[in-house]
Amino acid sequence: MALRPDSPNPKPRRVYIAVAVAEQDGGFAVTLDGRTAKTPAGQRLIVPTPALAEAIAAEWATQADVIDFAAMPLARLAFTALDRAEDAHDALAQSLARAAEADALCYFAEAPQDLAARQTAAWSPVLDWAAQALNLHFVRAKGVVHIPQPPETLARVAELARSLDGFSLTGLAFAAGLFESAILALAVERKRLSGPEAFALSRLEEAHQEERWGVDAEAAARTEGLYRDAVAVERWFEGLDCV
Repeated sequence: MALRPDSPNPKPRRVYIAVAVAEQDGGFAVTLDGRTAKTPAGQRLIVPTPALAEAIAAEWATQADVIDFAAMPLARLAFTALDRAEDAHDALAQSLARAAEADALCYFAEAPQDLAARQTAAWSPVLDWAAQALNLHFVRAKGVVHIPQPPETLARVAELARSLDGFSLTGLAFAAGLFESAILALAVERKRLSGPEAFALSRLEEAHQEERWGVDAEAAARTEGLYRDAVAVERWFEGLDCV
């Protein structure tokens, strides 16, 4: 069963009853009524670990009358890994380097002072960790004017990304876009931070504004959705680590 999350009818009806996990071809497949589920491109939905397969199967099992892919972040990541990661491995690695080139964690506020102090206290330990643990040395700036990062740092980010398999790299690229930070993405992939911790660090300025001015319902809904994605990307890496 191949279902397209990007089709004109993005919520197909659920026609299966039983969802299970079965060992297949050196991996672990999600099955729907005994048949292996498929990605939008027709690849069999087989992932490297039973833990990740079980987590994806749970997403399929909790669907009601229609299949809401927006509520299935792990399945969507698996689709991307299986359909695109192998052919776009180098391109994904380069996307991490581009994220690092404009990494949000390197741009500290000039004002107000309480926000600048909060960012310094929260971000500096992560930047120090990146330097010590990953040999990634970033230039730090005040304000929003773009500053170039050392070429060797960007090359090192790409090198770290290329060393990953397609599933891990897919999660890393997703996290970098979510957090607007390659540093935070690597921190979650390396278990330095949880997904929610990285998400909180990525939106210190937004949180500061909300504390001062409040938050409307639309912004709150958007933040909730992004928070769910942050939880999901942590679960993705946890699932890949459980062999």
